[in-house]
Amino acid sequence: MNVEKQVVVRITGMTCAACANRIEKGLKRLEGIKDANVNLVTEQATIHYDPGQLDVGKIEEKIEALGYGTVKESVDLAITGMTCAACAARIEKGLSRIPGVWEAHVNLATETARVTYSPESVNTDDLIRKVEQLGYQARLRSEQPEDRDHRQSDMIRRKRQFIWSALLSLPLLWAMAGHFAFLSFLWVPELLMNPWVQLILATPIQLGIGWQFYKGAYKALRNRSANMDVLVALGTSAAYFYSLIQTLRTMGGGHAELYYETSAVLITLILLGKWLEARAKGHTSEAIRKLMNLQPKMATVIRDGKELRIPAAEVKVGDQVLIKPGEQVPVDGEVTEGASSVDESMLTGESIPVKKTKGDQVIGGTVNGNGALTLRATQVGKDTVLAQIIRVVEEAQAAKAPIQRIADAVSGVFVPIVVGIALVTFGLWYVWLEPGLFASALEKAIAVLVIACPCALGLATPTSIMAGSGRAAEWGVLFKSGEHLETAHRVQTVVLDKTGTVTEGKPVLTDAIAEEPWDKHEWLRLVAAAEKRSEHPLAQAVVAGVDEQGEGLPAVEFFEAVPGHGIRAQVSGHDVWIGNRQWMERHDVDFSAAEPMLQKWEEKGKTAILTAIDGKYAGALAVADPVKPSSRQAIARLKAMGLEVVLLTGDNARTAQAIAHEVGIGRVIAEVLPEGKAETVKQLQAEGKKVAMVGDGINDAPALAAADVGMAIGTGTDVAMEAADITLMRGDLNGIVDALVISRLTVRNIRQNLFWALVYNAVGIPVAAAGWLAPWLAGAAMAFSSVSVVLNALRLQRAKRPSLGDALFFPRGEGV
Repeated sequence: MNVEKQVVVRITGMTCAACANRIEKGLKRLEGIKDANVNLVTEQATIHYDPGQLDVGKIEEKIEALGYGTVKESVDLAITGMTCAACAARIEKGLSRIPGVWEAHVNLATETARVTYSPESVNTDDLIRKVEQLGYQARLRSEQPEDRDHRQSDMIRRKRQFIWSALLSLPLLWAMAGHFAFLSFLWVPELLMNPWVQLILATPIQLGIGWQFYKGAYKALRNRSANMDVLVALGTSAAYFYSLIQTLRTMGGGHAELYYETSAVLITLILLGKWLEARAKGHTSEAIRKLMNLQPKMATVIRDGKELRIPAAEVKVGDQVLIKPGEQVPVDGEVTEGASSVDESMLTGESIPVKKTKGDQVIGGTVNGNGALTLRATQVGKDTVLAQIIRVVEEAQAAKAPIQRIADAVSGVFVPIVVGIALVTFGLWYVWLEPGLFASALEKAIAVLVIACPCALGLATPTSIMAGSGRAAEWGVLFKSGEHLETAHRVQTVVLDKTGTVTEGKPVLTDAIAEEPWDKHEWLRLVAAAEKRSEHPLAQAVVAGVDEQGEGLPAVEFFEAVPGHGIRAQVSGHDVWIGNRQWMERHDVDFSAAEPMLQKWEEKGKTAILTAIDGKYAGALAVADPVKPSSRQAIARLKAMGLEVVLLTGDNARTAQAIAHEVGIGRVIAEVLPEGKAETVKQLQAEGKKVAMVGDGINDAPALAAADVGMAIGTGTDVAMEAADITLMRGDLNGIVDALVISRLTVRNIRQNLFWALVYNAVGIPVAAAGWLAPWLAGAAMAFSSVSVVLNALRLQRAKRPSLGDALFFPRGEGV
């Protein structure tokens, strides 16, 4: 019988009592809800439910389905004491069962847990307490010592344990060698054959160094689950205590059949595997360490006309920061004085230094060239681009990829099944295959227990995600989570926004023709004045083109913008309308006389802008947005990977076709309004395609969110980057290829790991049960299976960014 539980949820979006009643009624209709009370004043819902019938995730889904939101917080916990995938699964289940916890993900490789919870129902102390009840240690990740120090101390501890265990095991191994006929030439001291000497050597290993396995097994069994510690404790204890009984029997005389070396060598090999695994796992976070090392510790600021050397953490927004030649930039800022070239390769993957002069933005962590720069600090501390990149990479590494569910499902039931197989193996050998030979049957059962550890299975996915996302960050590609890193490999169609994505996004005014009776000079002044209020790139190009002539612009009395169409403004007593054909047609403006000229411009890839003053056509302007030099090559690479490339733009069809032809895109969807871009993406998905949307503007955000994978060009707007799943720090389309290639490599690596981990157990268990594997060999195989998985994942850190030729040999679907 399930116990009724209570959860308190903060709800957003309620405006009146009717909202509260609607939520209350909706919740009460859910099966498993015993009672629900929604308070409009406190904006909270107190819900009593049966955890056997539903979880809090269903409650959240219901509230959001009713059109409201829930307030959630996330926290990262650093967890110690986990030994295998079963440990991670147990902590995850335990945290998920706490009323008020929406979601919990535990990552064995990073030894972290990310928990999303309702702050009204649960707090971080409750989460930490639950982890400790399960037999592990937890603390807020922000309170954890630096990852490097933690990894280092863990490696030192494991190395020390291995060395002591090896020193005590070697004499036992020497004694065991004397039993093999092919080693009969080897001299073995009589002392080492003494049962009591072997007991003295084996006991510190079994009950001292190996006590950690008993502790882990006890905690697991106390919580009605099983993990690697249970298998190791069972296997080594069977060998040790059977040998102990045999040793005690020698007190009355007679021969003893001893297996001390089995338990001792097993523990030693497992400790060796754990030490090597800890070393290898330390390398998977190399990318994070590199990024952290980019953060300068000191900065030179100018205050009251004096240069002061202060810790970078003490720099404030607005401070004047002096960057000397060769120095790292401590904060994000805008150049106020000087000129230099800045190496941004660690953040963007672009090896060519970028020129910086007055007014340019500089990112913290980059390296200044030969010139001196003075910056005005705009972002400091955790708000800098570098700090945000580190946070995104850490979150991606801590997140769980969907493919990991396979490993989780298997490891959740794995240990009990293995114990059952070991018991069956013992019974078959003792009763049927070698009747009455207890020691021989025990040896086979021990081998089964030891070889079947689920460690490799638990490490298969997270280590690859860590290495892959870290390498991607070095290439200037930021994945928001492991889920997006995995999903990207399925992409079949890449949809590209035009302005700022395929093109530079910095259009220039190329033509301006006024219609009689307007004087061109006066007409341009009115048009530029109206456009100055608009943030659209085309409008800015018009203003910049007129300003170059040194024109003073009149005041604007009224302004209104309609995205995707144009603007309306009142300037110097005139009604000014500026926009596309639809905008003019909507206001009954006849521009037929200009149509041949407009078509001519558009066939050259220029965007035509029509103007009307006081209801009559007044002239047209042409703006050209040059294509990025890298766009054509990047699109060729995407095609070489077997991907369909689509150009999606709000521009007219002729201009879009001209740009598409220039860069090699075959399919064009033009004249799409901002709100229609998301709908277009959905239509492509309805064709059965996995779609990636790439854009850089505010109007791309809905489409980025609707796509299977949204990619934001890092030089674009914060809104686009927030809506996207992947941020491309470089300003060109080659970042798309990099993102897809690293995704494919990572997924292939994960599947290799899962395949070998599963095959290892599928082959190893029958071989051990058949008696073809000595327990110490089973222990060696188990220990090195985990190490091999981590080493395979580390190959991703050496992956090279593909060139155009490299992309050709990696078509869509290979390794996927």
